[in-house]
Amino acid sequence: MFEKVLIANRGEIALRIHRACREMGIKTVAVHSTADAAAMHVRLADESVCIGPPAARDSYLNVAAILSAATITGADAIHPGLGFLAEDADFAAAVEEHGFTFIGPSAEHIRLMGNKMAAKDAVRKLGIPTVPGSPGGVRDQAAAEAAACAIGSVKLRCSATPSAPSSSMSPSTAMRRPSWPIGAPPSNAIAARMEAGLAL
Repeated sequence: MFEKVLIANRGEIALRIHRACREMGIKTVAVHSTADAAAMHVRLADESVCIGPPAARDSYLNVAAILSAATITGADAIHPGLGFLAEDADFAAAVEEHGFTFIGPSAEHIRLMGNKMAAKDAVRKLGIPTVPGSPGGVRDQAAAEAAACAIGSVKLRCSATPSAPSSSMSPSTAMRRPSWPIGAPPSNAIAARMEAGLAL
């Protein structure tokens, strides 16, 4: 059991972590920017440390300042909350290297889950079902169309307009090209993912 946890976040997220710690009898350390000095998460914590100016990159994303705050307050562990540094593998590793416990996944798992294709491959090897998609990155339009057809749940029609095929495409080509629903990434975003070799 920890005696003191530094919460490397702010707002409602920090308050939820603080409440859980309080229920478990664990003391909390709040970190804050100069703009958040009077924030609720700061006022309710057992201790607080200012870690920088208002800009998040200079305070809540300032790894050195957060580690220094944990050191001077004698915290046992650091909880990143959500957002900010919660999915930063380098931060998780730095926390452990400095002798604190990182409350969250290991740096190795954060890195793995941060890569969509590597994550899907890892869970498939464990026998965990995954959503349908390409087995790896798609490099061109033909590979994207093949993957979309293999999934079977993509409505196929012309992607040029919602209702009619483009005059520059043959009917057979128009019928094969996937049309993405409203709210889905536009065609240029899909093309960018294909160029980067990312999975659909």
